[in-house]
Amino acid sequence: MIKLSKISLHTIPSINYYKPTDMTTGGFSSKQLLEEELILKLPSLTNSDAVEIGEIATTLGTQRKVPITVQVRIGDWIVFHVSLEGAKPENDWWINCKVAVVMLKQHSTMYERVSAEERGVDWHKENNLQDETHAIHGGAFPLIADEGFKGILIISGLPQVEDHLFAVEVLTEFLARKGKEL
Repeated sequence: MIKLSKISLHTIPSINYYKPTDMTTGGFSSKQLLEEELILKLPSLTNSDAVEIGEIATTLGTQRKVPITVQVRIGDWIVFHVSLEGAKPENDWWINCKVAVVMLKQHSTMYERVSAEERGVDWHKENNLQDETHAIHGGAFPLIADEGFKGILIISGLPQVEDHLFAVEVLTEFLARKGKEL
């Protein structure tokens, strides 16, 4: 079993703005979500790193008994994929639609949603895309290293704010293990 470090989501300054009453977008602002992406920058992203990120998500999900599917990609390559107890086949459809957004924009799906809402635009119309192929629902987070955009961590199965926060928690834990202070 993987041992988790004792780190709190509240160690990341940008996480403190979450209010449970903000069901759709978590009370996030696009500025805070961009800051979060910078704070959670990885030192590198190797196959071993991708697997470790997936294993952290699996351990947390199993301990909490949440019905999620976890996927970690390097570019288009699926390096890690697991569906925990209670996950559903449609989670894979959601994953593919979330991945399409992050591959296109290289930002989290939650950022894309909040940014569109702040600007008062229909994201799908603005990008000439369909919501059947591109989902701006939280849970897909870009894996950015010093060299730039490298991959994606995707969580699917919880409400979108929880999917997003779960991904942030996983990356926070991963970085803590690498000795990065947030």
